[in-house]
Amino acid sequence: MDWELKRVTLTPAVKIVLLILILYSLALAFALVRKAPRGKNVKPVSRGWGNRARILIVGATGGTGCQLVQQALELGHEVTALVRNPSKLGVEHPNLRAVEGNVLDYASLESVVRGHSAVICALGHKRWCYPNEILSEGTSNLVRAMKKCNVPRLICETSLGIGNSVGRLGLPYTFFVIPLLLPFYFWDKVRQEGVIAASDVDWVIVRPGVLRNSPARGTYRRGQNLGNFLWPVSISRADVADFMLQQLTDDTHLGTAVTVCW
Repeated sequence: MDWELKRVTLTPAVKIVLLILILYSLALAFALVRKAPRGKNVKPVSRGWGNRARILIVGATGGTGCQLVQQALELGHEVTALVRNPSKLGVEHPNLRAVEGNVLDYASLESVVRGHSAVICALGHKRWCYPNEILSEGTSNLVRAMKKCNVPRLICETSLGIGNSVGRLGLPYTFFVIPLLLPFYFWDKVRQEGVIAASDVDWVIVRPGVLRNSPARGTYRRGQNLGNFLWPVSISRADVADFMLQQLTDDTHLGTAVTVCW
C-alpha cells in the first residue's frame, strides 16, 4: 500500500495563535525566574535531637505527604500529621498523631507547631484554574508559627521549573503544561519560595521533577543545574520523601533550592 506524505500548511490564524503562545510562555518563564528566591548562607543549627526527631508534616494526605509519614515512622521519628480531614490519613501508629487543622488559619497553627524539631511541608491543592495564594499564604503562616515557637528547620517541596531551574522540566512543560494548565499554581510556588527565602528559619527547598507514584529506586540525582530543557525528567514521590527526610540531619543544602530527579 502506497502512503502519500502530505505537507501540513498552517493557516495565518493558527500561526498567530502559536506565536502568541510562544511569546506568552517565554514571558511567564522570565517572570518565574525573576521572582524566584536566591540562596543565602545559613549557619547550621545545633539540633540536639540526634537522628530521631519530632516532625510536623504538612500536606500529609497528599502523594508525597503519605510517603513522608510512612518513611518517617519507619525511621523511628515521632510524627504529627497536620490534615484537614484526619480520616483520610489511613495510617495508625504509636508514634503518629493526626491533628485537624488548616495552614490558612494562623490561630490554629501555633499550638500544633510548638514542640517539634522540624516542619516538613508537602503542601498542595487542586485549585489550579484561578489565582490564589494557598501555598504562599499557608507557608507564610507556618514560618511565622515556627519563629514564634522556636522550631528551627523547614524542609519544603516546591517544583522544578521555577527560579534558576526555569525550562528544566522540558519543552512540553515549558510551552504547554505550565503556561496553559498551571500558571497560577506555579506563580504561587514562586511566592512560596520567596516567603521561605526571606525567613529566619533554617530552610531547604526541594524541587522535584515530574512526580510519579512508582516505587522508590533509592538512587537519584540531587543538586543544581539538573533537569532537561528538551524532555521532562521525573522522580517517584517515595524518592522525594527519602531525600526530604535526609535533610533533617544533613546541612549540605541549607539555604538553597535543590533539584531532585532520576
